Amino acid sequence: MGKADEVRGPDRDRLNPAQRRAVEHGAGPLLIIAGAGSGKTHTLAHRVARLILDGADPRRVLLLTFTRRAAAEMTRRARRICAGQARAPARGRRAPAADVRWSGTFHAIGNRLLRMHAASVGLDPSFTVLDRSDSADLMDVERGALGLAAKGSRFPRKATCLSIYSHVVNAQCPVAQTLESSFPWCESWEDELRGLFSAYVQKKQKLNVLDYDDLLLYWHLAMGDADVARRVAERFDHVLVDEYQDTNALQAGILRALKPDGQGLTVVGDDAQSIYSFRAARVRNILEFPAQFEPPATVVTLEQNYRSTQPILAACNAVMEPAQDRFAKDLFSDRVSHQKPTLVTAEDENAQVDYVVERILEHREAGIALKKQAVLMRTAHHSDLLEVELGRRDIPFVKYGGLKFLEAAHVKDVLGILRWAENPRDAVAAFRVVQLLPGIGPGIAARAVEHLEAGAFDLATLARFRAPAAAAADWPSLCTLLVRLHDARTDWQGQLGAVRRWYEPWLERLYDAAHVRVGDLEQLEQISGAYPSRERFLTELTLDPPAATGDEAGPPHLDEDFLILSTIHSAKGQEWDVVYTLNAADGCIPSDMSTGSPEQVEEERRLLYVAMTRARDHLHVVHPLRFFVRQQHRHGDRHLFAPRTRFIPESVARCFERRAAGHVDDVDDLDGGQRGSPTRGQAAGRTAPRVDVGARVRDMWR
Repeated sequence: MGKADEVRGPDRDRLNPAQRRAVEHGAGPLLIIAGAGSGKTHTLAHRVARLILDGADPRRVLLLTFTRRAAAEMTRRARRICAGQARAPARGRRAPAADVRWSGTFHAIGNRLLRMHAASVGLDPSFTVLDRSDSADLMDVERGALGLAAKGSRFPRKATCLSIYSHVVNAQCPVAQTLESSFPWCESWEDELRGLFSAYVQKKQKLNVLDYDDLLLYWHLAMGDADVARRVAERFDHVLVDEYQDTNALQAGILRALKPDGQGLTVVGDDAQSIYSFRAARVRNILEFPAQFEPPATVVTLEQNYRSTQPILAACNAVMEPAQDRFAKDLFSDRVSHQKPTLVTAEDENAQVDYVVERILEHREAGIALKKQAVLMRTAHHSDLLEVELGRRDIPFVKYGGLKFLEAAHVKDVLGILRWAENPRDAVAAFRVVQLLPGIGPGIAARAVEHLEAGAFDLATLARFRAPAAAAADWPSLCTLLVRLHDARTDWQGQLGAVRRWYEPWLERLYDAAHVRVGDLEQLEQISGAYPSRERFLTELTLDPPAATGDEAGPPHLDEDFLILSTIHSAKGQEWDVVYTLNAADGCIPSDMSTGSPEQVEEERRLLYVAMTRARDHLHVVHPLRFFVRQQHRHGDRHLFAPRTRFIPESVARCFERRAAGHVDDVDDLDGGQRGSPTRGQAAGRTAPRVDVGARVRDMWR
């Protein structure tokens, strides 16, 4: 056994046998199937520490996650485990520090590598990264330039166009296939969309900007060149990947290029929690992982759950048991309980709301705070009636899915100034910033950008642009600020403060609630101090933005108790003492929009499973028998029958305690909802590059 066997104390003792097998695995390819609540982060952090304690250079360890927060948590834990080794008897040797420098999201790591190898792949390393809203705006510019907005029939809006483009790129599938499977109402626009995407790509390359998807696409294409792939792969002895079930075709291809023989490759995930196909995540990546290597990768399954009671897990296991293509697992827990989860048959949506609110207050009186209770739903609008009733009863709540920093206009303004200084060719940022001044609209802003382009993008030439009279007094200060920021001699640490001081006088003219927005800018300035450079700050904030202090969807008060409302997709990775799952009816779960193929239906099964496995102590799954028909005569009172979700047939329902809400016959006499599914709508200095990735991207749309 290796050096890590000398690790003693509580950290090692807390590893169960399956976790220990995963941690102590050798260098061959490893797949860890981590069931819900099975200590995935704990296990992965221990594996990182084990590798380092066995002699791996932490600077040559690559840890890929889907959030910056997850990467930081794993590296923190690994550092603590290694530090624990230093305190343990270790034959007088000092334990190595777990200083993992290559740790972050796929997109953040892709950004770093693309800048390092820019000359080899035909990129200007000073590129800036567009956030989603700026990408959509740029798509809209090209949409208008091509005359698509003036078509006789309704052409898809900018957000839809960007979603189609993103799916095509990340799934690596043709436009026609994406339209057929995910955007069938746009199929008639295939040719126009291909032309739009080609123009969008060319515009980005002209402006020296990449969007969120480009960070993966360019990295993937760069790894197609043998020399670039070799130089990137040689940086890393070990690659560890979290949430592998959420990877798309590009990410899987990148990993195969990094570790073609699988040596040093560890991936962790749970096929039963793959629920993001709408983002082009591909469950086949994890299902097919072992067979990619010869001999096949070792598979270690973590089944001991540390979150939920055993009766809740029995119901969750029963929901997943009929799934055809999966890694078999049987979650179990030492948390014994005699209380089964509750399956509630409600008369209608109003009875569902009454039941949920009554149980919320009942649990609160029993000592379970509102913050420890969550109401989960398949689609955001499923909670509409509940929100009205919560407001009527003065029960505070937070509904996840509010604004993020980069969606707040005033924060976008400030970041736009920094982005323009970072990359003078970034016309999207320039167009926004110039219009902050009075008297400057889109037309004058476009002329200012053209003036800068004519001056070879030298920001000093802006001073010679003739601003309109209303902006004449303020134009020089903006020009001076930009030139100063662009100067390499200007210290980064003071830059955001300088931008904020220039910008704050404009807040009250441009926006309401200026005092709240000032708080966001102060928070932004504080955050910037943690970054070594402007480029790192702009890129990482774009890829993983924190929540805004002025977020209207945020907590009512920082010290106030509040209920959690969340879509199931947003709830993944979270846990609460009490979970209520709304609308467990066919047409809602599974959604009637997601039953077109067996693969879609199986993802809906996994969605219900994710919702149920969020519960620690109490789980309420509610099935309304009837749904009110919207858009009928104002005196109408039509309802539609909604059979219980097909994922809880009678064989699974036996794992639940049965209850009724409203005027419902004996629930034990109900047929279990196996009456068929409702039809749709019933339920609510550069050298020549070795590989020109930009050219390859343009060729995709020819």
